[in-house]
Amino acid sequence: MICKLGIWDETVPGFVFDENGVSNYARIQQKLMYEFPRGGEGKRKWIKVVEETRREWKNKSYDCVVGVSGGTDSSYLLYVIKEAGLRPLAVNLDNGWNSEIAVANIQLMTNALGIDLETYVIDYEEIKDLMRCYMEASLPWIDVPTDIAIQSILYKLASKIGVKYIFIGNDFRSEGKQPTEWTYSDQKQLLHLHKMYGKVKLKTFPMLSLVELYYLGYVKGVKLFPVYNFIDYNKQDAQQFLIDKFGWRYYGEHHHENLFTKFAIGYWMYEKFGIDKRKITYSAQVLSGKITRKEALAKIANPPYSKEDIDKDLEYILNKLSYSKSDFQRLWNAPNKSFHDYPSYFNFIIKAYQYLWPVLKGIVPTKPKIFYELEERGLLK
Repeated sequence: MICKLGIWDETVPGFVFDENGVSNYARIQQKLMYEFPRGGEGKRKWIKVVEETRREWKNKSYDCVVGVSGGTDSSYLLYVIKEAGLRPLAVNLDNGWNSEIAVANIQLMTNALGIDLETYVIDYEEIKDLMRCYMEASLPWIDVPTDIAIQSILYKLASKIGVKYIFIGNDFRSEGKQPTEWTYSDQKQLLHLHKMYGKVKLKTFPMLSLVELYYLGYVKGVKLFPVYNFIDYNKQDAQQFLIDKFGWRYYGEHHHENLFTKFAIGYWMYEKFGIDKRKITYSAQVLSGKITRKEALAKIANPPYSKEDIDKDLEYILNKLSYSKSDFQRLWNAPNKSFHDYPSYFNFIIKAYQYLWPVLKGIVPTKPKIFYELEERGLLK
């Protein structure tokens, strides 16, 4: 059974549908669209944040922080923020896997817009060891270390330069809400897996404990703000605008600006676990009116990582991870696991939700998407 409003199906964890053929994931997406309206109301909220930012941090060298990857969303966000009259500091995490196109796009956009760039070059041996830990644990989402490092760097840098807002280019209308089972991550699980499988001591890897996150968010006032929740944004139009105006270059599918992320989503998850994240992404775009359901079904008919590309990339990827082909075959043949198989904060979040969310309101200006998903799936206490 496939949801009549998108292409969510039984391969999506917790998928159920009503008598009309509408899935719970479609309802999650509809609720997000209702909670975060665009148009006049969304624009007013964005203008209010812009005015606050310009007013309160006018005497600072920078008035906000922006995470950049060289992809469409963050590249266009730099333009939006500059057009709003803000003075951002752009931040990029170099985890050793950025594509040449991504690096060139970052330099292109920051230079063209006159935006200062700070690149955090992570110790590659440390993050490689952590990536290997997730592969050894046979978990689907093996790019957790990058997610955790990015969040830590953004929060710490915003606190260091004394600004409130970290503007991010996440767009649920283009991306959807991925099931928690596919992409869950937290520091507790990362450290547990490192204790089980790690071989390199973590000396410089950036992390934030729950206490540190609470301090930076609640006491220091640092907030993540997803700009595209509120302003009119069409990813395809943004790509063409960037190409025409700046000579920006397209890199392929969502997150393919980073080779390890491309491998994680397009090959490891898709082939080993049977997870196709595009079902979520394209469903969101169907519900948002950006593509038709027929177009979405046609798009997922082909694998996300072509045989030609994986044949070309796999040897390089394994060498960069210090894995032999036999090592990789061992990992490939290992039983698939879920994040539920290892210690994490997840059960605490579930049990403490009614007490936790009022506290989180002091840290994040918008309700995290995970809570909309877990509420709709009936998993919250």
